[in-house]
Amino acid sequence: MTPSPQVPAPAPSPDELAALRRRYARERERRVRPDGPRQYVGADADFGFYAADPYAGGPAVREPVRDGVDVAVVGGGFGGVLAGARLRARGVERIRVIDKGGDFGGTWYWNRYPGVHCDIESHVYLPMLDETGYVPEWKYAPGEEIRQHAMRIARRHDLYADALFSTTVTELTWEESSRGWRVETDRGDSFLARYVITATGTMTEPKLPAIPGIEDFEGHTFHTSRWDYSYTGGTPQGGLTGLADKRVGVVGTGATGVQVIPMLAEDAGHLYVFQRTPSTVDVRANRRTTAADVGADREGWARARRDNFLRIVSGEEYEEDLVADGWTSSAGLLEKLLPSFRRPADREAFEAAYEAADAAKMNEVRARVGRTVTDPRTAEMLTPWYRYACKRPTFSDTYYQAFNRTDVTLVDTADTHGIERVTRRGVVVAGTEYALDCLILATGFSVGISGVSSGRLPVHGRDGVPLLHAWARHGVRTLHGFTCNGFPNLIHMGSLQNASSVNFTHVLDEQAVHAAALVAAAEAEGALVEPSREAEDAWLAAIAEGAPDHEWFHAECTPGYYNREGAGRPGGPTAYPHGAVAFHELLRRWREESLHEALSRPAARGTARG
Repeated sequence: MTPSPQVPAPAPSPDELAALRRRYARERERRVRPDGPRQYVGADADFGFYAADPYAGGPAVREPVRDGVDVAVVGGGFGGVLAGARLRARGVERIRVIDKGGDFGGTWYWNRYPGVHCDIESHVYLPMLDETGYVPEWKYAPGEEIRQHAMRIARRHDLYADALFSTTVTELTWEESSRGWRVETDRGDSFLARYVITATGTMTEPKLPAIPGIEDFEGHTFHTSRWDYSYTGGTPQGGLTGLADKRVGVVGTGATGVQVIPMLAEDAGHLYVFQRTPSTVDVRANRRTTAADVGADREGWARARRDNFLRIVSGEEYEEDLVADGWTSSAGLLEKLLPSFRRPADREAFEAAYEAADAAKMNEVRARVGRTVTDPRTAEMLTPWYRYACKRPTFSDTYYQAFNRTDVTLVDTADTHGIERVTRRGVVVAGTEYALDCLILATGFSVGISGVSSGRLPVHGRDGVPLLHAWARHGVRTLHGFTCNGFPNLIHMGSLQNASSVNFTHVLDEQAVHAAALVAAAEAEGALVEPSREAEDAWLAAIAEGAPDHEWFHAECTPGYYNREGAGRPGGPTAYPHGAVAFHELLRRWREESLHEALSRPAARGTARG
């Protein structure tokens, strides 16, 4: 199907902007809930079955591991795979990756729902294309192609040999006498690792709506990240024959819902879509690609392409847009928001220009709804009324068309602040019960609950000090977001106190390179990877200086995970304020100029602790 052409919208007048502000405020108030982030629960305790692994067939029987390794990597998604690959390139031999999934892939191990694709171009999203010689087949790769690529990297770098799958790390304890970490798991493993790299990510634990009565539903139910093909039939490509005579309900219209709803519409007897806030759905224009299309005959083609993408979405200067998609065309509305706030004198003028550009872009998106959806009432319910950067943009060439079908019903829940309750028979909204055979939760993942910062993985550093206790007393303290004083040879990967971007695999690869360099330098010198308190102080000052003020922006946004469901973003500087391109260059210079001096020598550890 050929997507509708995107028609540029004219710049709005001052009166139109004023009207938009009022409309945005009204729509936000319709959706704000007093329980904020508490409207969701994790998939544990009574809801643990939602998180069970439907793909591995149960954990393989094995004896507990009792040995030692050079590096333990917690997490087998792209962060963990890239860390292992970059460590191997540095000559590290004994690398053990541990993951609760049954194989490598992380988010892409869990997300196998019908229609799953990445929303970042595959030629920049898939890492190590130059090194593996692989060229993706589609502009936007399907989930299975992405998962297979993670496995391809793992095989190439021999990461399967010592990996522990269907295994969760339950505790990390620093042993001073051994100068290493005791790693314990839920499978009874207890082994020593000289270094630990945490790459747990944030997209693994299902997030569930805390709807009254959800436990009473007698129909079939599951989360999209644990798709039950034994019930639906079919594959990620479709053919869900098991739903042909079923009344199916979907809760959630974010990035997952936008992909899965058109597939369910094709095969369900009748589909009910329960929506609180509509997404922005821009043109995707997915298509098959060839090596010639992306210049894959040139050495270093993939790195050049992903560097180009990062520069554009980070608001940096560039000569050519190699990717040319919705992300790069809208980059000025997203990442350019950051550097502009570093010039206080320009702020008022910038805000006015930004608001006008944002309104023009959103008017384009809203016009697309009206052109595509035939029923005016349904089209109005699908029309997003908030600023573009309030929610992660989505892209689809089939989503809006699904609502033109007579066997698809959109149920708007904004006026009731979400679904009222679930009964034995179905879902209740505004006093009306919608009888269902199957209820599918497309409600995403619980952000920030995995890994060391959530407390789910207890970490005890030097003298038995728990990491979260240290951070509770003094605030989160790191050097570059990777390392902490008092927790030697522990290296974090993620988005804490470093820099992020929409193409997170690029960020993870840069982090993996840095982590491997830290390990290699410490090994070469018999030292520890541990920053001084002075180094931490300097880094905290660096990320505080020029930190953008996003509070005003997110306070005006409709509720979502960007602003903690309307509760606001965390206070204090949490990231490097000058963007990912500048941060990666800073890390490269630091490795060249300061890494040697930054290592902690055993004889000087007292000084290193401050």
